[in-house]
Formats: sequence, structure tokens, C-alpha cells
Amino acid sequence: MAGTIRPGDKLDLMVWDSNETSLLTAGGARQVPPTQITVAPDGRIFVPYLDRVQVVCKTTESARAEIQDRLTVIAPSAQVQLTMTPGRANSVDLVGGVGAPGSYPLTEGSLSVLNLIALGGGVGSTMAHPLVRLSRGGNTYITSLDRLYENPELDTMLQGGDQVIVVEDTRKFLALGAAGREQIVKFPTDRPTALEAIASIGGVNDSRADPKAILILREYPSSAISNGVRGPVARRVIFVIDMTTADGLFSAGRFRINPDDVVYVSESPLTAFNSVAGLIGSVFGLAKQVDSTVVN
Repeated sequence: MAGTIRPGDKLDLMVWDSNETSLLTAGGARQVPPTQITVAPDGRIFVPYLDRVQVVCKTTESARAEIQDRLTVIAPSAQVQLTMTPGRANSVDLVGGVGAPGSYPLTEGSLSVLNLIALGGGVGSTMAHPLVRLSRGGNTYITSLDRLYENPELDTMLQGGDQVIVVEDTRKFLALGAAGREQIVKFPTDRPTALEAIASIGGVNDSRADPKAILILREYPSSAISNGVRGPVARRVIFVIDMTTADGLFSAGRFRINPDDVVYVSESPLTAFNSVAGLIGSVFGLAKQVDSTVVN
């Protein structure tokens, strides 16, 4: 619970007592030397004359009031000052990708992922398609910054010990065949569709491509293979999209591209025939040149 004391927090305890015969102070002093105490795993701290005091899940003010109330039995005029430095369990780490990375305390109410990024100075404008990684309890959760902006309900509330890092999106796919260009392409959006992927590579080559055979080549990890009830039945799968039909166009607009997919635009049969015919013509032309040389 944000704003409360947690195990591992450090508490600075100062006791003031103006009574000259106080049991707490000595030598005419008006205060007990400040003491820094680390909250034990069981949630308690040791306070002289009071033994061990339970402070976990309390605010610093409620813990201070309890300690002062218990001290009045031996020092009626004692006043207690208590401040807290959040420990690991009461702070979150903003690791990188922002202007001011560091450790941020969870002392003022709730703190969300976007709140934390804002406290860290925000993400630089030069980072393309930033991804947000949240590490919690041995698990890592990844989403895009744009998706958090567009869907505020996904803006997770942070817990003590969380780690957040903002990194550039390095996901990519490979475009081959009779595409507008053959190259490795970074994801143009957070979750690109086949239609967006084709648009990002300049569409298909009008003179070479076969729009009836847009192939998506995908290799699944072994862990994703199932018995066919759910998920793929083979590691290597080829999806075929026919862009000449309405159904094919709608399917391309819904089909999600995975990282490292291969988008292969097939050549039209006529292009393939022309390529073979040209090759045969070249062979015959070369043969005629050879025959002419032999005769001469």
C-alpha cells in the first residue's frame, strides 16, 4: 500500500523532551540524538524503553503518534519526530529511456506507469515507437507507450520493487519478392496488420507481382506448438492472402504481423514465363553466335 511503512524502509527517529529530569535525555540536553532504524522483515522497529514496535502498514504520522503516546508513560512532555526514507519494497526503479532515471518512492498515494515516466522527465522525441517494460516478481510485461496513451485503462498502478524501462521498438519483418522494395522493415505501428506491412514497403510491384499470392512465412517457437485444439500444429507455417478479393482485403486488414515474419510477394505467372523465355532466348542467341564462329 503506497504511502505506508514497509519492511526495509529506513526511519529517522528524533525524541524531544524539555523536562530537566527526563529519563530520555542526559546532561541538560533537550533531545535524544537522532537514530536511523531499518524496519525489520517482521514489520517492527526497536525503540528504547518501548522494546519492539509494530510500524508496518502504518503511515509515518500514525507510527509517530503511537510511539509518542507510549513514551508519555515515562516522559509526559516527550515529543517525537519521525521521517521515512523508502526502501526497496516502498519504491520503484525507472531504469532508462527517460530524462531522469532513478529510484522513486511510493510515498504520495498511487503511482502509475505513465505517472512514473512523467516524473522521470518523459521520453525523448528521437526514440521511435517506444516500448515500456515492467518487471515485477520475476515476470516482464511489455506494451507500447502509444498504446498506454490510447488506452488509459492499461496504465498499471505500480507496486514496491517494480522496475520500469523504456526502450526503442526493435521488432521487424522481412519483405521479399515482387514488393515495392526488398528490405528489413521495422514495425510501422504497435501491432501492424498485413495490409499495413504491405503499405509500409510501398505496396506490390504492378508489373511483377501476383496479388493473389501474398505469402506470410512464420516460424513459431517449440513452446507454442499444440495438438491442434488451440495454436499452430507446426513450427513453420505459410499464410496466403489473395488481395484481389474483398474477403482477402478484409483479412489482410485483420491479420497481425509477428516479429521476424517474412512477407513474400509472389511474382505473377506471366513474369515467370517472360523470365524463362528471356533465358531461353539468350541461350539460343549464344548458340547462334557459336555456330557462326565455327563456320567462319
